[in-house]
Amino acid sequence: MTTVSIPQVAPEKSRFAWQFLRRLNFSTWLGLAVVVAMVLCAIFAPLLAPYDPNEQNILLNLYPPSAENWLGTDQFGRDVLSRLLYGARYSLTIGFCAIVIAMIIGSLLGMIAGYAGNRTDIVLMQIMDVVLAFPSLILGLALVALMGATLTNIVIAIAFTAIPAFARIARAGVITQRDREYVQACHSMGFSNSRILFRHILPAILPEIMVMASLWMATAVRTEASLAFIGLGLAPPTPTWGGMVREGFDNILSSFHLAIFPSLAILVLVLALNLIGDGLRDAIDPRLKDAS
Repeated sequence: MTTVSIPQVAPEKSRFAWQFLRRLNFSTWLGLAVVVAMVLCAIFAPLLAPYDPNEQNILLNLYPPSAENWLGTDQFGRDVLSRLLYGARYSLTIGFCAIVIAMIIGSLLGMIAGYAGNRTDIVLMQIMDVVLAFPSLILGLALVALMGATLTNIVIAIAFTAIPAFARIARAGVITQRDREYVQACHSMGFSNSRILFRHILPAILPEIMVMASLWMATAVRTEASLAFIGLGLAPPTPTWGGMVREGFDNILSSFHLAIFPSLAILVLVLALNLIGDGLRDAIDPRLKDAS
């Protein structure tokens, strides 16, 4: 009686995950630490904020940083630190939700275009090219101005501008994978196209999509801040980092700290997300790191 040995898949997966984590450089871990810290600050903002972010005290307007107000107060006497902590909720939520939506829709369209080919590929990619013809900020500005500056509309507008990027990278990955032997073997075994796409090809191209997601989330945060700066963000008194920069710009000569602190928050978050994206890219394909 012969025995059939079953391969131990779980240890191989755990070993691969451990090797992948070891390839992450210091800057990637630093970026992850910064993003995690900002996420925790946003989650626990009600516990960390010393004051209500919308509480006004006109007698304390435009106060510089002090022991009572660590980052000073704005023109309405509101605590800048409290508004900064609550503003992280909106910046992170908008950036994350917009990129998740864009990643799902764009990757699906790109996979369909790359796998189907022919006329389907041409039509879908021409639509993506039309969207890419417009700068993301200008297109987002037009969509928000048309739909209205609400949280949902801002997320939709930013997601719409990011869809072509995910569609292109997903399409390229599918085209690379669809002619390989394991895909041909799946066809010969009678697997459906949806099973081949989502159970076999998608795991192979997912790392590249995740790298794109981390990089485009930084773009989404910048776009949201830019929209708020030009007056197309969430309506006051909702605290947003872009809105705080705008309010600080109006008082830049007398109270420059109002614009400095939210600008630094945006800068640090965008830099951390880019560090994560670059580190993931190098870990997925070390040849890119050697080439650079």
